[in-house]
Amino acid sequence: MSDSSEAIRFAPLDRLTEQVSRVLLGKPEPIRLTLVALLGGGHVLIEDAPGVGKTSLAKAIAKSLDGQFTRLQFTPDMLPSDILGASLFKPDMGEFEFRRGPIFTNVLLADEINRTTPRTQSALLEAMSEGQVTAEGATLPLEPPFFVIATQNPLESEGTYPLPDNQLDRFMICTGIGYPDREHERRALANHAGHDPLDDVTAVLSREDLAELRTRVGAVRVDDSLRDYLLDLVSATRSHADLVQGASTRGALTFDTAARAAAVLAGRDYVVPDDIKTLAVPVLAHRIGVRGTMREGRREKAQAVVRQILAEVPVPG
Repeated sequence: MSDSSEAIRFAPLDRLTEQVSRVLLGKPEPIRLTLVALLGGGHVLIEDAPGVGKTSLAKAIAKSLDGQFTRLQFTPDMLPSDILGASLFKPDMGEFEFRRGPIFTNVLLADEINRTTPRTQSALLEAMSEGQVTAEGATLPLEPPFFVIATQNPLESEGTYPLPDNQLDRFMICTGIGYPDREHERRALANHAGHDPLDDVTAVLSREDLAELRTRVGAVRVDDSLRDYLLDLVSATRSHADLVQGASTRGALTFDTAARAAAVLAGRDYVVPDDIKTLAVPVLAHRIGVRGTMREGRREKAQAVVRQILAEVPVPG
């Protein structure tokens, strides 16, 4: 591929970014991070207060993809079979038949995932890491692409369960949205007057387009000095005095893939230092264990530690 950014722009991806930006006004970074996870073959967790646009972002991206979309509202009484499916007895046939659950889709919006129990949350683990489901003693493949966009409320919210570390580790990206500034909130009020901007979102990225983009991600060049820089950041999480758990090797591999996906999203076939620097917090912070912190302060403390590491680890020239 050419080093020219213009030579490798991908029109459907640009259209996707444009129409999602019309739904979630003034929030380019959460949109970018979600698309990085999509291109990198990962999954994204959006954590923030209710009503700031988490579900709208997820819906807009899901509708922009040409594939099956399923929204699953997580509740405290949900069971693993409500996600995976279950065998139902058919009297006319005199036998049981497995009925597939909502996880058999291309884009799964797992809304308020931390309102259900860890046992039910764990039903997603195999699907997110291996693209398959084991149910009723049988292993069933999921049709690619399989992309999970999960939203969760702040851990201090009433009726939430913290996601286990192994579940968090399955998410390539963890990000938030935050409140809009006054001007973008004013525009949002005007745009929603008698009309939902989501109604204007159409499928602009086919499965073939996505497969091609993911192939491009695999071909992106990463200079040895930048890969060493990435590993220095990961290694620093394992020796930091404020952490009891650093990022795993899977975290390092995910970080590398995310940086290459960010390059493709920017129209490049090579990674630059900013690809790594801007992804360090959303890729690493949810994978590390903070010493002596209550669960409601964990996210902020973990992010602060990663930012400190970024400030201390030298960037290649």
